[in-house]
Amino acid sequence: MIHQYVNNGYHIVLDVESGSVHVVDETAYRVIPIVEEALRQHIETREEILAYVSEKMQAPAGQGPEAEELAETVDEILALKDAGTLYSEDVYEKYIDGFRNRPTVVKALCLHIAHDCNLSCRYCFAAEGEYHGERAVMSLEVGKKALDFLVKNSGSRVNLEVDFFGGEPLMNWDVVKELVAYGRSLEEPCHKKFRFTLTTNGILLNDDILEFANREMANLVLSIDGRKEVHDRMRPHKGGQGSYDEVLPKYKKAAQSRNQTNYYVRGTFTRYNLDFSEDVLHLADEGFRQISVEPVVAQPEEDYALREEDVPTLLAEYDRLAAEYIRRKKEGKGFNFFHFMIDLEGGPCVAKRLSGCGSGSEYLSVTPWGDLYPCHQFVGQEQFLMGSVDEGIVRTDIRDAFKACNVYAKEKCRDCFAKYYCSGGCAANAYNFSGRIDGSYDIGCELQKKRVECAIMIKAALADEEKEKV
Repeated sequence: MIHQYVNNGYHIVLDVESGSVHVVDETAYRVIPIVEEALRQHIETREEILAYVSEKMQAPAGQGPEAEELAETVDEILALKDAGTLYSEDVYEKYIDGFRNRPTVVKALCLHIAHDCNLSCRYCFAAEGEYHGERAVMSLEVGKKALDFLVKNSGSRVNLEVDFFGGEPLMNWDVVKELVAYGRSLEEPCHKKFRFTLTTNGILLNDDILEFANREMANLVLSIDGRKEVHDRMRPHKGGQGSYDEVLPKYKKAAQSRNQTNYYVRGTFTRYNLDFSEDVLHLADEGFRQISVEPVVAQPEEDYALREEDVPTLLAEYDRLAAEYIRRKKEGKGFNFFHFMIDLEGGPCVAKRLSGCGSGSEYLSVTPWGDLYPCHQFVGQEQFLMGSVDEGIVRTDIRDAFKACNVYAKEKCRDCFAKYYCSGGCAANAYNFSGRIDGSYDIGCELQKKRVECAIMIKAALADEEKEKV
C-alpha cells in the first residue's frame, strides 16, 4: 500500500508496509500510482511498464528529452520496488495470532490516587474525579497491593511504569510519596525498576512537591489548555473562578527546574477554540518546550464537542501549526509538539505498532479501592471491571478481548495508511462512539491521519534544512 499527499510544497509518498518515506518531484509523484496500477495488472517487464506509463501520461515514447526523463523516472521507481521500499507487501498479518496469543505481561499501572478534584473542568471524563461513583482516596495499603500485583504479573520484564493519576493526585500526596518509597524498596530484591510519572492540574503544586517530583518522577504531565481565556473557560475552580494565573508560573518553574525535558504541558482543545494552534504557540511563547494539545472527546450533545463540520477547519489548523513549527525550528526557537514526533528510523516494535497502548492487558488502571479496569477511561463502567489487586484478573474474557484488539481486527484500520502510527487508536474512544472496542471514532481518525501527514512532512523539511547546512 502506498499513500501520497502534497503538504507545504512537498510531494510525499509513504510506502505503508515498509515505512519508507519518499520525497519526490511532480513527475515521479504522478508516475508512482500508474506503475502500481500496472503491477496490479501483472504488467511486469520494464519495457511494458514504461509503455503503460507513457500511454497513461499521454507522453511521447521513444527518443527525446521527455521520453528519456520518463524512462529514468520509471527506472528509479522500479529500483525502489526491488529494494523493498516501494509497493512492499504486508508481512505482519500472518504473525497476528502469535501476538494475540502471547503470554500476558502487565508492565504499567495507572493508580487513581484520588477520585476527587479541586477543579471543575467542563470536559472532564472523570466527572470531577468521581468517575461516576463516590469520592475517595487510595490508601497506602491498596497502593502497596497494586505495586505487588504489578511486580507479580510483570514476568521477566524489568522496567515497570506507574502513573499517579486522579482526579487530582496531589490531594493524596503523602500516599504518593510513600508508594514511591515502597516501589523503590522492591526494585533490588525483585529485580525491577520503576518509572514513576505524575499528572496534575497544578493547583497544589509547591516547591517541596516539585523537589520530590524532580528526584523521583521520570515525567510530569501539567494540565493547561493554552491562552488564559481558553483555559479559564474550561478549567475553572468549583466556584467558577479561573485557574490559569494560578498554575502558569508554577508550570514555568517546573519546566525550568527539569531543564525543559521530561515533562509535558498538556492541553485539550474544544469547539470553543478550533484555532488551537494559537494555544500551542502561546504555550511555546511562554517558554515551554514540551507541548501536547489534544482534541476533546465528547458526546455530540455537549456544546464544546467537536463535530464533523469542524474537521476541515481542524485539518487546516494542523497544517498551519506544522508550517510554523518548521519555521521556529529553523530559527532556533523550536519546541516539541507531541503529535508531530514520529520516529521514521526506529520507533515501536511490531507488536506495539499492531496492538497499540496495551490497555486491558499490559496496561491497567487501579481505583482507590483496588478494582482493576482496562484503562482510566473505562473506570466506573462496571461491564469492564476485570478484578482487583486482591484477586488479580478474574475477567480473563475482558483481557482476551483487549489482547485481540489490533489493526487487523478493526475494519477501518486494515486499509488505512496511518495504522502503524496510531496502532488502531484508542479503544475507549472507539467504544464510546461505536459501542465496540474494535470499532472506530471517525473524527479522531481524521485528525490522527492529518497529524501523521504533518509529522512526516516536518521530517522532510528539517532534513532539507540539514542538507543545506552541509
